[in-house]
Amino acid sequence: MYMYTTKSIHSNTALKAIEEYLKTGTAEIIKAQEVPKSLSIKAACFVTLKTDKNKLRGCIGTLTPVYKNLYFEIIENAIASAVRDYRFNPLTPEELEKIKISVEVLYPPEKINDISQLNPKKYGAIITDSNGRKGVLLPNIEGIDTVEEQIKIIKRKAGITQKSNNGLIFHRFKTDKFY
Repeated sequence: MYMYTTKSIHSNTALKAIEEYLKTGTAEIIKAQEVPKSLSIKAACFVTLKTDKNKLRGCIGTLTPVYKNLYFEIIENAIASAVRDYRFNPLTPEELEKIKISVEVLYPPEKINDISQLNPKKYGAIITDSNGRKGVLLPNIEGIDTVEEQIKIIKRKAGITQKSNNGLIFHRFKTDKFY
């Protein structure tokens, strides 16, 4: 069984939600529990799943709060990360035992006027084009060391094909990461 006590309340909540969903197809039991005080705030978050070899296995989140509090935000994003990330097949119960879970709670994004205000180690970034395409990348992702790499990846994810950054809208945000 899992060692819930060695994990943060954030990742523990995500793990319990995924575990219940994989067993029952719902998360009604965890949703019915009392909301921990530290998770009663209204905040957006991303839930990231990685394999035991540190490979991405799922990552879904919200840029602004969608649910009534962080507790429900974590539950919904954890389940979506496990079974609805279009890049991966749904997680199996057997895989769950080897998955590492992190939860990143987002600070509100702030609009920036110059890409020199980005730093991929410190800030996540959101880029929006004039057609409404939007891409996001969390901060401090292994292997992304420059602003140029960060922008290139976000544009690719969003399907933004324009070469220049003129006319694009940039936001940056910080996160608190919990394992």
